[in-house]
Amino acid sequence: MAQGSDSNDTSFTRSPSPGNKEDSSDDVKKVLRREKNRIAAQKSRMRQTQKADTLHLESENLVKENAALRKEVKRLTEEAKYLTSVLSSHEPLCSALSSQASEIIYSPHGAFHQPHINSPRFQH
Repeated sequence: MAQGSDSNDTSFTRSPSPGNKEDSSDDVKKVLRREKNRIAAQKSRMRQTQKADTLHLESENLVKENAALRKEVKRLTEEAKYLTSVLSSHEPLCSALSSQASEIIYSPHGAFHQPHINSPRFQH
């Protein structure tokens, strides 16, 4: 007898019975489903890695921006202290400023506005 033609060997059956077709079809579907799931899981892991990389880069950029902003706040604070000291040393010399002190209007943003400094009343 030729190899593979043994009628008692069920593993090499060429035309499976109708019951075996369903099992075979289910096995194929199972294999395809697993392959599809494997690919989907791989894509999901890739997206997750890309998202983590993006968040890491964004975090690094925000840390740099935060450091730059803190540096600017420090510089502006020092400038404000300097300007305050200049103003304090100038106040005794400027009679117009002392008479105007009650007219300074403070804005909600913390800055102040002086009404018409160029008017004759405020000249030295």
